[in-house]
Amino acid sequence: MRLYGVCGCVGSVRKVFDRSPVRDLVSWTILIQGYVDNGYCKEGVDLFFEMVDDGLRADERMMVVVISACAKLGDLRLGQKLHKYVQSRKLSFDVFLGNALIDMYLKCGERDVALNVFREMPMRNVISWNTVISGLAQRKDFKQALSVFNEMQDQGVKPDKNTLVGVLNCCSNLGALEVGKWVHTYIDRNRIQVAGFVGNALVDMYAKCGSMDDALRVFGSMTTKDVYSYTSVIVGLATHGKARMALSFFYEMLDIGIEPNEVMFVGVLTACSHGGLVEEGHKLFTDMWRVHKLKPRIEHYGCMVDLLGRAGLMDEAMEFVKHMPIEPDASIWGSILAACRIQGKVELAEHVTEILVNMESEKDGTYILMSNTYASVSKWRDALKVRKAMKRQKIKKVPGCSSIELDGVVSEFRRCDKAHPRSKDIYAMIEQLTFHLIGTEASSDGSESCIV
Repeated sequence: MRLYGVCGCVGSVRKVFDRSPVRDLVSWTILIQGYVDNGYCKEGVDLFFEMVDDGLRADERMMVVVISACAKLGDLRLGQKLHKYVQSRKLSFDVFLGNALIDMYLKCGERDVALNVFREMPMRNVISWNTVISGLAQRKDFKQALSVFNEMQDQGVKPDKNTLVGVLNCCSNLGALEVGKWVHTYIDRNRIQVAGFVGNALVDMYAKCGSMDDALRVFGSMTTKDVYSYTSVIVGLATHGKARMALSFFYEMLDIGIEPNEVMFVGVLTACSHGGLVEEGHKLFTDMWRVHKLKPRIEHYGCMVDLLGRAGLMDEAMEFVKHMPIEPDASIWGSILAACRIQGKVELAEHVTEILVNMESEKDGTYILMSNTYASVSKWRDALKVRKAMKRQKIKKVPGCSSIELDGVVSEFRRCDKAHPRSKDIYAMIEQLTFHLIGTEASSDGSESCIV
């Protein structure tokens, strides 16, 4: 049964099990694991309840397999039922079972319950910490993940490569450059090889935190590079507006025989869009499916629409959208509308706004873009009408949000936020800077003007 399960022959696993004269807990575990490991999670959980109905009592190993299946399914109700089974049968709450429960609750969106399970564990290993950090990062709860990492450091638990990659991912998304640099120093001090997913995570972190020189330095020092390494550096260069440099890395990658993937093409098409390289973008988009046999997704079509719109080729952009083999979504029309604002195409913007409002009437972005389009051509009355329409429909503009890293701690502030414990410090810094600017202006030309 184990042999067939590892080889992916689930049907054969079941046949051997059905013909077996004695079905004990071990054979049930192997059967269920065979189903779960090969992607049949729902069937695996159903088999568990079939076993329980037959009067067999599950052990800790069995529960790890079944709870892991629930995590993959994202079925909270089922996961809670299994957790109750563990408690009612008074199974040993070992590190494996604890890790499985944490993973399940995080993947089902129950952060607080997962953290409670983590705190209650009688014994934890580095995998326990990694499960919490990576799970929080997957939920985009990056600040909490870094907080758990700090706690891990306080308790003297030595992080492994998976920990460092998870923390670097959090730094990338928060722009926490100082914490990212600390991780890089830790890697160097412990002589951890900067290659594979560790190197890729470092490149991605530096690129997303705005330190492209450091990203290129790490990339150059990597002994082995794969498509993900090149993707990280190309997307970073594209984001920083270095289109030609990004494309040179792309062609270098092709020359050494590394095949691009779909994410890579999002990066190179974005580079073309930001650099105004229309012909290059068209060629790469065509090569994507003709040469590299990759089917373009909605993101790639969005990049092409953005490329044409930024270049002022609105007619070509609309023709491109009309002939797309897949239905254009809100992001495609949003790119057209953004281009209309830049190019001052009011009539087309009104047409696109009508489409977008029918698709997602509750979103504020469409109304804001249309209002700004009117404002860009001095149609103030029409811009005001759009704002009033938002007010009537009770659509509120999402407030601006920024984050700042001070002494390795990332603080987040929203527009007019006075509730944050450090808001007074920030406003005091702004006030001092404003007075400094006014003083500088006054000393240079005798005026007291300052743009806030």
